[in-house]
Amino acid sequence: MWFDESIGKLLFFAVPIWLFVTMTGHKGVVESFAPTKARRGLLLGIAVGGLFGFVASILSFVSTGAMIEAVPIFTAPNFWGEFMLAMMTGFFETLLFYSFAMTLILEKYPRWSLLRQSLTIALIFLLFHIPNALLRFELPSMSGVFLLLFLFALGQAYLFAARKNAYAIVLTHAIWGMVLLVYGW
Repeated sequence: MWFDESIGKLLFFAVPIWLFVTMTGHKGVVESFAPTKARRGLLLGIAVGGLFGFVASILSFVSTGAMIEAVPIFTAPNFWGEFMLAMMTGFFETLLFYSFAMTLILEKYPRWSLLRQSLTIALIFLLFHIPNALLRFELPSMSGVFLLLFLFALGQAYLFAARKNAYAIVLTHAIWGMVLLVYGW
C-alpha cells in the first residue's frame, strides 16, 4: 500500500503532470498549489474534513449506538502513519483529478455547465477507483461504495471549482480517508 500511494503515484501521476506543465507552460496546476493559498486552503480542508468526521460519528451512533473516542484514535500506534498515507493519497489524487484534469476541463470547456464539468470529473474519479473497490468489497455493497465515491468526488469537484485551492482538496481527501478507516467503511 505504501509503495502504491507514494512511489507508484509519484511515477504515474506526478511525473507525467510535471512533464506536461514543463513542456506546455500551463499554469493552472501550479496556481492551485500556490503558497498564498496554503493557509486558507488548509483551514477549509480541516473544516470540511471535520464535517465528514462529525457526520460519520452521528451516523455510527445512530446505526450501532457506539461512540468513537478521539483521544485513543490519535494515540494509536499506526494512526500517524496511516494519516501520512492518507495525505500522500490526497496529494497525488488531487494533483491528477482536480489540479490537472479539473483545471483543464474548466479551461477547455468553459461553455459546459459547472454541473457537467463536475460530473465528468466525478465519473473519471469513480472509474479510476472501481478496480480497488472490486478487490476490497463484496458485490452486494458495491452500489453503496460507488455512490459514496461518486458523491465524494462530485463534492470535491464543486469545492475545487469554487476555490481553485488544492490544499483544501488534499486535506479534505485525507480526513475523509481517515474517517472511512476509523469507522470501518
